[in-house]
Amino acid sequence: MARPGSPAPDGPDPASPVIEDVEPDPASVARAIVLRQLTSSAKSRLQLARKLAERNVPEDVAEAVLDRFEEVRLIDDADFADMWVRSRSQSRKLAKGALRRELSDKGIDADTAAAALEQLSDADEEAAARVLVERKLRPGTDLSDRAERDKMTRRLASMLARKGYQPAQAFRVVGEVIDARLGGHQADHDGYEPEL
Repeated sequence: MARPGSPAPDGPDPASPVIEDVEPDPASVARAIVLRQLTSSAKSRLQLARKLAERNVPEDVAEAVLDRFEEVRLIDDADFADMWVRSRSQSRKLAKGALRRELSDKGIDADTAAAALEQLSDADEEAAARVLVERKLRPGTDLSDRAERDKMTRRLASMLARKGYQPAQAFRVVGEVIDARLGGHQADHDGYEPEL
């Protein structure tokens, strides 16, 4: 007979809890992953599908979970695209071309992307380009020097191109901003004093 407090000779103590090695339900795992992803920020269906694939969730389970999240409108690619266009056009001053590529990378179809991009007018896009150029055009730059002006024009147009603006539009906007800046300097040199 075993002494009190010592282990039983024929196996584990029947009063101790039994820990079973149970596989978690793949659908529960998938739901938890999707909820965690959506908590941090809105995501497209493709982004969530990629995350589930990274975590080795079976494809049929992933599809079923994503379908259910769409049914209850926790995943909505059209809403995601609208939000993405608003956010990226304001914060990064991206043109429609760059936004269209980003939406495509996130799995947004061409029609949904086109509908989201309609909220960004040509005038908005042009104004954003001007703001970018004016912000990047250094105040101390000698624009009266032709070589310096050409170098600055190429640099600023390249910056706009990286943000998705068409080359013709980029060079036109840069030229107009530089001409306006030159015009202001010319007026200053002619003795003009701006009104306060």
